[in-house]
Amino acid sequence: MPFPRRTLALAGSALALTAPLLASVSPASAASRDGVCDSGEFCYYYNSNEAGSVSDFTGSVGDYGTVQPSCYDFKGPGAGQGLCVKNNAASVWNRTGYTVRVYYNSNYAGASQDFAPGASGNLNTTLKNNNASHQFLGSSGGQTPVNDYDGNPRGFAQNNCTAFAAWRVASRLGVPNFSNSWKTTWGNAGTWDDAARRVGVAVDKTATVGSIAVNDVHKVGHVAYVNRVYSDGSFDVEEYNWNNPLAYGTRSHMHVSDADTDFQWMLHF
Repeated sequence: MPFPRRTLALAGSALALTAPLLASVSPASAASRDGVCDSGEFCYYYNSNEAGSVSDFTGSVGDYGTVQPSCYDFKGPGAGQGLCVKNNAASVWNRTGYTVRVYYNSNYAGASQDFAPGASGNLNTTLKNNNASHQFLGSSGGQTPVNDYDGNPRGFAQNNCTAFAAWRVASRLGVPNFSNSWKTTWGNAGTWDDAARRVGVAVDKTATVGSIAVNDVHKVGHVAYVNRVYSDGSFDVEEYNWNNPLAYGTRSHMHVSDADTDFQWMLHF
């Protein structure tokens, strides 16, 4: 059951909060993207047999980008350093506890290759230098919920739904510089679908893993990250400041509907 509307009105606020609410919730064990393949990371290598420069990830990414300085690049020393990782990787090392699937196309589509927890190896002939996205998989093919929020509000209210969703856009959806001022003003959660249309981000009513779900009918609105989609079209979300005030939470089997506890739009970065 949602908290009273007075509390929920904070969910999508883009306004700055006062100092007592600014504590970071970044997990202490989270590794940074530093070109070193740490425990808990999925890593691409520029060359075969885990050689050359490394690009390390802590979550799924639907599109790495193709142009510097906004693309995900190879950060480690060695051959390939500084190049965008999209369509440039030859091998991987999966140091996470989840199976990771590499895709030929962006947004988790096309031919794919799975790497079990702890596995390393070369990309197959289809995917070598043709890697466009990767996905951390859960038991039913979705993404395993992980509260990996880094504590950076990116111009939104700290520990609100907008700040968490912005982090997921930046860390998983191929827009590393995403913020409240990315190409336009994104504002409160209920205006995100309008902002997306202004800048050419696809907006529809079909949930996919990695889409940002928008509620634009409840007070200032609400946004969440879709991490699993079921055969009946329902979906699971990860979010901040809904059932858990100013904190991380998940909900299962949500729908696209006009209800103020559901979502009305899906954004596909």
